[in-house]
Amino acid sequence: MKLTRNGIKEREAWKKAGIDLPGYDVEAVTEKAKKEPGWVHFGIGNIFRVFIGGIADGLLEEGVLDRGITCVETFDYDVVDKIYAPYDNLGLNVILHGDGTREYKVLGALAEAVKAQSSDAEQWNRLKEIFAAKSLQLVSFTITEKGYALQKADGTWFPFVEADIKNGPDKATGAMAVLVAMLYERYKAGKYPIALVSMDNCSQNGAKLRESVLTMTKEWQKAGFVDEGFVEYVSDEKVVAFPWTMIDKITPRPSEQIAADLEELGVENMQPVITGKKTYIAPFVNAEKPQYLVIEDSFPNGRPALEKGFGVYMADRNTVNLSERMKVTVCLNPVHSATGPLGVVQGYELFAHMLNTNEDMMKMARMIAYDEGLPVVPNPGILSPQAFVDELFNDRFPNEYLGDTNMRLSVDVSQMVGIRFGETIKAYVEKFGDASRLTAIPLGIAGWLRYMLGVDDEGNTYELAPDPMNEEIQKQFKDIVVGKPETFTDQLRPILSNERLFFTDLYKDGVGEKIETMFREMLAGPGAVKAAIHKYVNQ
Repeated sequence: MKLTRNGIKEREAWKKAGIDLPGYDVEAVTEKAKKEPGWVHFGIGNIFRVFIGGIADGLLEEGVLDRGITCVETFDYDVVDKIYAPYDNLGLNVILHGDGTREYKVLGALAEAVKAQSSDAEQWNRLKEIFAAKSLQLVSFTITEKGYALQKADGTWFPFVEADIKNGPDKATGAMAVLVAMLYERYKAGKYPIALVSMDNCSQNGAKLRESVLTMTKEWQKAGFVDEGFVEYVSDEKVVAFPWTMIDKITPRPSEQIAADLEELGVENMQPVITGKKTYIAPFVNAEKPQYLVIEDSFPNGRPALEKGFGVYMADRNTVNLSERMKVTVCLNPVHSATGPLGVVQGYELFAHMLNTNEDMMKMARMIAYDEGLPVVPNPGILSPQAFVDELFNDRFPNEYLGDTNMRLSVDVSQMVGIRFGETIKAYVEKFGDASRLTAIPLGIAGWLRYMLGVDDEGNTYELAPDPMNEEIQKQFKDIVVGKPETFTDQLRPILSNERLFFTDLYKDGVGEKIETMFREMLAGPGAVKAAIHKYVNQ
């Protein structure tokens, strides 16, 4: 069985394998999207295919959507060449339940895959056509938080951004420059309205996207590439809207075991690939069943019936913001970022296995969410924080079949500590005058910094997960030796007092010294990390 348009015509074989096929006409919804594109998506990796693509697939099944999504890749063109083109843009979603059962579904909602590559005239012109279409209602994004960044920590432009500003719309390379170049095409075609919907897992994502778009627009105006009218067009949220969203679905990297299982069922060529840009991707995506997508209902050119999608809630901006704060700053992400790096240091590969077998780590996770988070959590109204946390600990976190790794949870933690820990710390300062009564969150920050040393609790070295601050922090820590606590002096101060990182000074908040003490204890020698965790979660 081949995952191709022709291959899925062998319906009986797929049915026998227990794999559901699209109940709609894939060719018809593809052609409709090509002629009258309605929904474009930037960043076409795993989370997009299993979640956003899965929502579109469900809407097509229900007959409330009549065309597929136009998929645009702005960063890793290998994804188009190796995962989309060979499989006729079909995907295969694998939903993993906590009892070991799986759901398999072929995804036919991905109409075409376009490389946002200005040096490829054919692809670039096609992208221009799509954005000039009056029918286009929304562009959604899963390009990670880094995809919106134009400046380094010191406020200077990234080199590629500097080049984009200098070279103008026709030679755009970065995601934001590509987007603004395409918006310029839309403006010239008729100033048509559009909604630009960030679905990335970051705070106030719509505001971040808007800021980057406006910055690039104004820089190009200064350089004479675009006119004042275009600046006005992009600035008017009644015409170009930037709805805020909250997204939640745990999507680990594709499992080699699942690839083997699919091939055993008869599906050919399911093995994951690693692209030239180190994207780990496969023709299938594996993920958990639960999902939440809360979207601000601001769509100046209309929208599909998104509210009929599984796990989708349409709301106002304040509700989205509160939902996002609930998840990102209290319930889910702080648990991941606090315990994932500590899991690596203690030699646990799988996050769920660690929580299921290590009582202290489970205690720590529960302390972060229930004891320290819930008392200051904002209640969004449409979702209950208590019920959300209960589902996490009863169903989602213990699911070992998901195969989520502590190393994945350690990727880019430096970019996340501010929002994931800083907000709760600030809430405690506001409520109690300082945050000194917190224990598990400071322990998580100390654990992340101990992880950054690249030496586990037994003294073995390991490679750090990708993070833009790896080099800087390791340089800062070069004199710290595991097993020699005396080598630790004041190396943490520049990090813990860095308001760019934490959006607050942790020393002023009453937790800086506590983190230092915990970190020092974790340096004592073999087993010191485990001992420190045990001590603090059992006080």
